[in-house]
Amino acid sequence: MIAGKSVLAIIPARGGSRGLPRKNVLPFRGRPLIGWTIAAAQASRRIDQLILSSDDPEIIALAESLGCPAPFRRAPELSGDAATSIDVVLDALDRVPGHDVVVLLQPTSPLRTAADIDGALERLSAAGAPSCVSVGEAPSHPWLVFKQDREGRLEPFTPVPEGASLRRQDLPSASVLNGAVYAAEVPWLRRERTFIKPGETVAWEMPAHRSADIDTLEDLRVAEVLADG
Repeated sequence: MIAGKSVLAIIPARGGSRGLPRKNVLPFRGRPLIGWTIAAAQASRRIDQLILSSDDPEIIALAESLGCPAPFRRAPELSGDAATSIDVVLDALDRVPGHDVVVLLQPTSPLRTAADIDGALERLSAAGAPSCVSVGEAPSHPWLVFKQDREGRLEPFTPVPEGASLRRQDLPSASVLNGAVYAAEVPWLRRERTFIKPGETVAWEMPAHRSADIDTLEDLRVAEVLADG
């Protein structure tokens, strides 16, 4: 619970994955990748109910063996490459009603902790915001990123304010989504159909060593290095 509001946590884990096949069940530091997210959610002080949303019998069986219920099997139309996370979340909310706040925990963020989950939920509540998402520091500042035109000439990817200093020590902070925690008030999420709305969503900041988001074999290896500290 957070401020008297019931919290539902959803772990989405479909069977298909192009970047890293069967990534949700791959071993990572002694347990299946999805096991790290299940353990973090189980250790949370704020989550009232934890469920898995999956179309895959192997993933469902594995999650249940680790103590994460799978009260339904996700429909095929919500399990392909075209399915969106928000559609998966809204489907789960329809199937498991009665909660005020929902938190989406992707199994591809194994280094996120229970403290990150609770911190994001507490940030949402304390700020009086409708949603909160986890972020990490941007690896490259947007003002230092360029694009190429058809002739290969460089142009700033985003306009730089006139007179702004491009020295690294003078650059304003820049954050990127790290995929670890997405939390929102359920009525607002149903209406907006997104976890992120500029001017309304607040951030939960996470350090680089907990911000790994695994989609490829290289990502998996980087996460292992980060986990080793």
